[in-house]
Amino acid sequence: MKKEQNNSQATLRKKYWQFFWRSWFIQASWNYERQMNMGFMYGIAPTIDALYGDSPEEIERKKEAYRRHMAFYNCTPQTSAFILGLTASMEEEYAREPDSFDPDSITAVKSSLMGPLSGVGDSFFQGTIRVLAFGLGINFAKQGSILGPILAIIISFIPSFIVTYWGGKIGYSAGNKYLEKLTKENVIDRLMYLVTIVGLMVIGSMIASMIGITTPIHMGKTFNLQKTLDTVFPQIIPLAFTFFMYWLLKKKVGTGWILTICIVSGLIFSVLGIFA
Repeated sequence: MKKEQNNSQATLRKKYWQFFWRSWFIQASWNYERQMNMGFMYGIAPTIDALYGDSPEEIERKKEAYRRHMAFYNCTPQTSAFILGLTASMEEEYAREPDSFDPDSITAVKSSLMGPLSGVGDSFFQGTIRVLAFGLGINFAKQGSILGPILAIIISFIPSFIVTYWGGKIGYSAGNKYLEKLTKENVIDRLMYLVTIVGLMVIGSMIASMIGITTPIHMGKTFNLQKTLDTVFPQIIPLAFTFFMYWLLKKKVGTGWILTICIVSGLIFSVLGIFA
């Protein structure tokens, strides 16, 4: 039997702190295949467990939600609280209106927010706050003052605390406020279409920036295959390689075998002078 939702002020505060504390552990179980997915699953699990009861149908829907949140996830921990709060509100809406709410929109919204919030979060916390905090702390530490590490920790913690707590609160509150209206007015379908486009753009940019496969093949001084390919279709080799990996995954090839294929083929193509 589906559990009734209790949205009293005490319950809401408990949820906000839940988003806050669990987002701090989002990198506690990091893996190379799906990165922070298990940490995000840890953050969203209490919400899912509270939504569904013990009947066979409810257990199946709970399993479906668990599988949904074991997908790839990677985002700055502090800004992840916003995604965690928004996702929790979407899961609650889907539990209330399973016939009119598309669960694929939950994954689409997560995917579209990861890139922008990672860019802002990493630049602010890693590139700015950490540099300022530990730069100041090192100056005090060099003078033998205990204030060095203390100030570094405090300066790093305060903005992290503010962004993490209020991010989870705003994400959940905004989701609860607008999702029902968006669903009734069919805006959620258009929103899903837009966030899917953004998500594909993020994935495309990750392929272009993170997969560095080029070819050194050339003929004489005039023909360079890599320059020719870049003129026709920039980053076509990384894209083709990504599609090949996707095809292997669709064929249910295990990750161990995929890793072996990458290593062996990389060595062979490198020795033959096909790829660099």
